[in-house]
Amino acid sequence: MALFQDQKGKNIINYQKMINEKKDTIRKYYDEIGHLYYGQYKDMNIDVTKDINARCESISNIYKDIEELNIKILREKGLKKCAICSTENQLANAFCFKCGARFADDDAIPADVIAPPNACATPPSEKPAAPAQPTVAEAPAAVEPEASAPEATGSEEI
Repeated sequence: MALFQDQKGKNIINYQKMINEKKDTIRKYYDEIGHLYYGQYKDMNIDVTKDINARCESISNIYKDIEELNIKILREKGLKKCAICSTENQLANAFCFKCGARFADDDAIPADVIAPPNACATPPSEKPAAPAQPTVAEAPAAVEPEASAPEATGSEEI
């Protein structure tokens, strides 16, 4: 077990090094953008829009890479992040323990295997449907008690 944890620790350290390298690259791109922009400021005849846009696009891609590395770090720790509330959850969770959002990724499958299947799609839709009918029948009963009794039997016959 210690070897397994050590390997996870090594993976996390490697991912963190990669993130730090990517952040250094982002800082370099920011510096380059600043120099390009200042050069354009000094000489209005120079158009560096393409160069600036290329670096901005690279920065956006690097941020996506960093987010993927952060997800890998979480997975190494046995966690995943809720897309709705950003709360860290156990990989086995099918739902976020804070906001209740269902995880749509592949990690929800092991949760169904580990825990008894909840059949989330079927029971919640059936459960609200059953209480909804008595609620409708109760509303007329509260307004007209005598008329509601025949309506209730009439609706059962139909």
